[in-house]
Amino acid sequence: MKLFIKYMVSLRCKMVVREELENLGIRFFSVDLGVVETHEDISQEQHDALKVNLKNSGLELLDDHRSILIEQIKNVVIEMIHFSDELPKVNYSDYISEKVGYNYTYLSNLFSEVKGITLQQFIIMHRIEKVKELLLYDELNLTEISYRLQYSSVAHLSNQFRKITGLTPSFYKQLKRKRRGNLENL
Repeated sequence: MKLFIKYMVSLRCKMVVREELENLGIRFFSVDLGVVETHEDISQEQHDALKVNLKNSGLELLDDHRSILIEQIKNVVIEMIHFSDELPKVNYSDYISEKVGYNYTYLSNLFSEVKGITLQQFIIMHRIEKVKELLLYDELNLTEISYRLQYSSVAHLSNQFRKITGLTPSFYKQLKRKRRGNLENL
């Protein structure tokens, strides 16, 4: 049986879910971002208890098909951008469609209808968050970041970064250095 969980976006969330499943005696064989696979169907009592316990931890057990699809889409994008060492070599649309198992146009329209932004905007926002993270780590230069996140050029990355944040990548990086410098002077 598959259970779908909303707001499950980190390793810490996975630990919380594992703990709740174990506490309720629910046998599972995998806990991934947003999805739990159990060995057998769970009882209504276990379902209700899991729903309450997850809610207390800031997570939500999903029951309706549209919400499940939206979470699957979000989790594929988050995993693809934030947790893989390398982005897929195929179009994002093909990758998402393959992972979720539905036509991309259907998924994109559903996502826009429910979330109020396009799926493409959601992907761009996450790519920019990853750029910000990599800039803060200061291990890669902008050219390397551009290549790693599959931007067509550094100029494309910079333009998209400026459009989303209102700052250039180099200015964003300088802000980090100034903040660190101010903290060191305390």
